[in-house]
Amino acid sequence: MRRGIYSLYCGVVFVGLGLAVFVVNAFVRDDHARRRIAGGYARAFLKAVRIPLAVEGIERLPGEACVVVANHASYLDGIVAIAALPPQFAFVIKREMVRVPLAGLLLRRLGSEFVERFDPRRGATDARRVVKRATRGQSLVFFPEGTFTEIRQVGRFLRGAFTTAARAGMPIVAVAIHGTREVLPSGTALLRRRPIKVEVLAVLRGEDACDRSRELIAAAIGEPLA
Repeated sequence: MRRGIYSLYCGVVFVGLGLAVFVVNAFVRDDHARRRIAGGYARAFLKAVRIPLAVEGIERLPGEACVVVANHASYLDGIVAIAALPPQFAFVIKREMVRVPLAGLLLRRLGSEFVERFDPRRGATDARRVVKRATRGQSLVFFPEGTFTEIRQVGRFLRGAFTTAARAGMPIVAVAIHGTREVLPSGTALLRRRPIKVEVLAVLRGEDACDRSRELIAAAIGEPLA
């Protein structure tokens, strides 16, 4: 009962702040500024629902454009990443999110890139657009598992983030998101109040960046590799 009431409160706060971000960002033209505003509201949401957020290792982010890869265990991961990372990062997101009310509109306004997972032809077109944007110096955030399940593990990484980084000459940054699975697990809309941490682990280069980033993230969050 208490968890249900808390979850309803979280939903009301999220929708209210989301609408506020959308209205404010309607008057802001620059994507960087919009993401800075969204980051502030994301932090305000977590504070309002009393979910502690810690960010560690942010000084490890390189001074150049880069591609962040993070684990994916919950619908909260995007909100947490927006709250934790600097506003120069745009997000690469599965195209299904376009159809989610409010979230799709907000993500568009933040300059996010949407990538098709099931139609190879459209997916290839989306991938070329993402690479082109990266070559222009846009830092990007990927959740390379593509989706999440109830199983506690770090799934196999899709290659899109790493191909994009290689073609744009960017380093990969491995980031571990701790605790979102406990706050909002897969298969439920009920939230728990638990601490969350975002940890910047390492800057990686080379052909083995995919395997190395996955291993580092799995070790950091204490979950096995799929």
